[in-house]
Amino acid sequence: MEPVDIGIAVSLGMLVVIILGMRVAFAAAMAGLVGLVWIFWAKKGYDPDQFFWALTVAAKTAGQVPHSKVASQALSLIPTFILIGYLAYHAGLTRALFEAAKRWFAWVPGGLAVSTVFATAGFAAVSGASVATSAVFARIAIPEMQEIGYDKRFAAGVVAAAGTLASLIPPSAILVIYAIIVEQDVGKLLLAGFIPGAFSAVVYTVLIVGIALLWKNIGPPVRGFTWGQRFAALPPALPIVAVVVIIIFFVYNPFGDAWGTPTEGGAIGAFIVFCMAVYHGMRWAELKSALLETAKLTVMIFTIIWGVLIYVRFLGFADLPGAFAEWITGLAMSPMLILICILLAYAVLGMFMDAIGMLLLTLPVVYPAVMALNGGEAVSAADSTFGMSGPMCAIWFGILVVKMAEFCLITPPIGLNCFVVAGVRPDLSVQDVFRGVAPFFVADAVTIGLLVAFPSIVLFLPSLAG
Repeated sequence: MEPVDIGIAVSLGMLVVIILGMRVAFAAAMAGLVGLVWIFWAKKGYDPDQFFWALTVAAKTAGQVPHSKVASQALSLIPTFILIGYLAYHAGLTRALFEAAKRWFAWVPGGLAVSTVFATAGFAAVSGASVATSAVFARIAIPEMQEIGYDKRFAAGVVAAAGTLASLIPPSAILVIYAIIVEQDVGKLLLAGFIPGAFSAVVYTVLIVGIALLWKNIGPPVRGFTWGQRFAALPPALPIVAVVVIIIFFVYNPFGDAWGTPTEGGAIGAFIVFCMAVYHGMRWAELKSALLETAKLTVMIFTIIWGVLIYVRFLGFADLPGAFAEWITGLAMSPMLILICILLAYAVLGMFMDAIGMLLLTLPVVYPAVMALNGGEAVSAADSTFGMSGPMCAIWFGILVVKMAEFCLITPPIGLNCFVVAGVRPDLSVQDVFRGVAPFFVADAVTIGLLVAFPSIVLFLPSLAG
């Protein structure tokens, strides 16, 4: 068999074992090792005496991956971003954000749901984990919505959908992972997530208000807050703004050179939130919980990265990415239609895989194909297919696939955010959450369509950074 054929066979086998229930990290690592052994042994004509040689070389090749690829300064952003979110919860910032949003926006139809979206978007600006965001607001927002008569499924759907904003609004762990895999600038990708993330929150808000206007009893407004009460709610939420400003200035300083690297910005942001948490009375047990939860989530993410990078090394030997890119560019279809088909494929694949695993497994093959459609990584905007240079196309595609990953966090049967909300709220079944989140599929589809049609929404801030 040719290396490409081996690549296809091993990849199909890997997908089968994942569907059967094996963890993505272990399935990818196993597929990568088996594929490397197969390719090296095939080069020796399947000589039985050479099998252990092929196994030894494959094991050494795979064994070099975890340290050589993961010992990257950019990846140190992931634990700091996750830690910021957990510390912000113990500092009381989540409650302060929700209270401020409630006093300012609860008067509109579906006001508490709208407040939840804006509070979640604010928390997403200091938390890189969608799952943690959904869990926190399931405890805070759902009880208040149910207390004034919200349908419990609708309330759960709002929290599950709004929690996905943490995947796009920086600091975003998944954007960092994308940047590492495709070897793009982390700072520009983080900048690119701000406007699409805020745009997604606005689209969710429009949907909620529309639903509340059509079904009067589903989300009654809350009135009675004075202007004094509204302004009094702002100071407790201002630390969030401070952390966001610090991270922005460490990524991109509009008045001069950046203050430092995104990694340094994440570390300083974590320290500031830690100080605020201590000031608000965080005890040792809460700090221990925040550190343990951060460690658990970080280890899970890094384990997936290790396993998938072994598989990626195998793909390089099999030349599957190059073959796929050549096949994609040879299709008798418009490049934009091919891109839309790729995004639809992500929507289907996300029904059966978690977001991080899905991106890590597919990007090594799909990313080169998309770049080839645009004319290559070094192409200028004038000569490109999509009207943007190679680096800008990489950023645009990254935001699109991360938005698709958000979408997959709420799609059945394994929409992780929905399971988290149901796990936090014993009065809700997973089926209740999936029913409540269904209208937000439409909102996400609209958002993705607009991001595809108007790339400037994504590229405005990165273009300012040069």
